[in-house]
Amino acid sequence: MSTNSLPTPALAASLRAAMLSAGFTADGLLDLLGAPAYAALARSETVPALRATRGDGPLPTLIRLFLLQRPVPSVHAAAALPVEEALADGWLRREGDEVHARVDVRPYGGPSGEDWFIVSDLGCAVGGAGGIGSREEGVVLGVGGASTTLAGITVRTPVGSALDLGTGSGIQALHASRHATRVTATDVNPRALEFTRLTLALSGAPEAELLTGSLFEPVGTAAYDLIVSNPPFVISPGARLTYRDGGMGGDDLCRTLVQQAGDHLNEGGYAQFLANWQHVEGEDWRDRLRSWVPRGCDAWIVQREVQDVTQYAELWLRDAGDHRTDPGEYDRLYEDWLDEFEARGTKAVGFGWITLRKTSAAEPSIVVEEWPHPVEQPLGDAVRAHFERQDYLRDHDDAALLTARFRMAVEVVQEQVGLPGAEDPEHVVLRQNRGMRRATKVDTVGAGFAGVCDGSLPAGRILDAIAQLVDEDPVVLRDRTPVAIRALVEEGFLEPVDGAADGPAAG
Repeated sequence: MSTNSLPTPALAASLRAAMLSAGFTADGLLDLLGAPAYAALARSETVPALRATRGDGPLPTLIRLFLLQRPVPSVHAAAALPVEEALADGWLRREGDEVHARVDVRPYGGPSGEDWFIVSDLGCAVGGAGGIGSREEGVVLGVGGASTTLAGITVRTPVGSALDLGTGSGIQALHASRHATRVTATDVNPRALEFTRLTLALSGAPEAELLTGSLFEPVGTAAYDLIVSNPPFVISPGARLTYRDGGMGGDDLCRTLVQQAGDHLNEGGYAQFLANWQHVEGEDWRDRLRSWVPRGCDAWIVQREVQDVTQYAELWLRDAGDHRTDPGEYDRLYEDWLDEFEARGTKAVGFGWITLRKTSAAEPSIVVEEWPHPVEQPLGDAVRAHFERQDYLRDHDDAALLTARFRMAVEVVQEQVGLPGAEDPEHVVLRQNRGMRRATKVDTVGAGFAGVCDGSLPAGRILDAIAQLVDEDPVVLRDRTPVAIRALVEEGFLEPVDGAADGPAAG
């Protein structure tokens, strides 16, 4: 399908009204299909949904037409949509007495209950009709797990300008339209920009500036308050598929994207990406990623998953449907992937999140960590809080920490672990129930300190009281404890109480 054959947004408002009137929304789908059939769709299994939409009402008709992509009788479609206008504008096509969808439309619930719609190529909405069925060059996918992950970790403070780099079907631009005065979306694939235009229009969102080109080339020297990108990060031999393969060697595309982002951020602005990176023989992957961070930026990089090269190759060969080709061809392609990794000394591939924040600090904070455990989504507030804590710790030396006051974060619980009947626990664990859901072991002093922190006393006075209880020299305790306080603050277990600090004599 060429760009000229795509629908125009001229009819989007009328279609949106008809879809909302029929209940063709994320909530409406769940209500009609039921949880089992709805969950089956996420696994690309359509039979339960087909059984649930046997009726001829507007909602079953729209589900079959746009989500399951089955032909429906023209008379049924006319009861749900302005059919003749949709045919003329390219949303539908007619065969005999039936009409077919020409694009994939998936209801999508916004973070504040908005009724949005993601428009993509037929068969390319994850959880749609049979899953992703097209592997043609230039195909534009709908929203999937990576898209929702990025949307969930993005910092959602009001900003003047936002850039969605590599927009695809426009999901990140759609989210940004809620809190950015001006949204720019770019993609190397012109078809993706047309789908983004349709997604925004059908969702009732403001228009975005749409620019064609690779990486930051389309925006010149422009700078933004927020940059987001779910780039084609797959590390592959060659660039068969525009939507996933970066077209550069190894992880060079992700590295280039991160390194160039610093020049396009306003002071205090965030750049947030999903990325893959190589684990190379003889190199610490953390050092590799630290080298990507541009000057003048704080960074928080979280590795969520690692796959060895065989797992990684098999994942993306299956993604492209290559496992359904001739076995000999599949083996050849598999060899190509392994040859590529061997040539680069790659033993595994990591996947995760990269967040940059533009800063004028003399010593930027760079945190690189591995965290494969479940987290709370959306995580944007937790990401913002991470950088605020870095600012606080950068501005407070150990002496200042002892004069400051802290309180335990409200979602933190304390667990004592030990044998039944034992007088003392073997260890104490502080556990978060929100955000990153971290857990950390603390010693007796750390547990006592954290348990007393309610914002009423400076840290130094609390430590003096603990020193008396455990019969320890208070000077020694004051000397060794700021390291632990700093770690508890950095990971969000303790929160500084604004404006609450005593002078040196009182602390």
